[in-house]
Amino acid sequence: MSTSAPGFAKHFTSSILLWVRQDQPRVTGMAYWRAPHSGIIAATPGLYEYRQVHLAADNPGRWAPSPDIETEIPVDRKIDGIAEVTFQSALAPLMGRAQTQLAYKDEVNVFRRTLLYAGAPGTSRWYDVGDDTHATESAVVLYLRRREGAKGFRKFVNRTLVPALADSDGLVGLRIQTFLPWSEKMWDTPDVAHDNPHDQHFHASIMLAFADEAARSAFFTKSAELNEILRPKVSAVHAYDVETTLTFVKHGEVLAPPHER
Repeated sequence: MSTSAPGFAKHFTSSILLWVRQDQPRVTGMAYWRAPHSGIIAATPGLYEYRQVHLAADNPGRWAPSPDIETEIPVDRKIDGIAEVTFQSALAPLMGRAQTQLAYKDEVNVFRRTLLYAGAPGTSRWYDVGDDTHATESAVVLYLRRREGAKGFRKFVNRTLVPALADSDGLVGLRIQTFLPWSEKMWDTPDVAHDNPHDQHFHASIMLAFADEAARSAFFTKSAELNEILRPKVSAVHAYDVETTLTFVKHGEVLAPPHER
């Protein structure tokens, strides 16, 4: 197992965890998020990248079970998707205030719960492990909860966990975010739930893209080996299969809608 991490670029990224409304079919909500809601976010000034990570409908938690690490995803907390927004600079969020207000108002049309997890500038890292340009389906998202009282969590993720993950066969994309303490005030949109009990908070996310489904499945088969590394610092690993990842802004440029490319 490698003890050194690959090269990486630092970014300023926020992620919004999303649960679609339950008074309509899930597919309806996911389609509305894809468009027209995506157009509101994509038009925000100051974005470097905007991606929608659509998670599979069936996601009980694929991480290997462990007696002292929560790996089964509670049904009422199972996420439907993630809006991943990367800014051009630390001041860029100030540029998009007007457009953000439009997003606030539109959320109720599609979502029942939204939770913003933000990292400080430079704490989002995109690693040089391959070309994930077309790896939009054979991907995995891991949400980590820090064990109560554990110290040095960010250092553990960057210096211990990342090198172990980077050894995975068929890995073509690896991004990590370590989060600031969660606060409802960061994303208090109207008429949408933001309930997030302290014992449900997450402290990091890891996105891994694989060359194919076989590589993704092999990764989960070996996930039990990582529990020994995780146990001292991590109390929960929620592992999600990604259905597809859609990019609407890349390198600061607004892209044509996916169906027009």
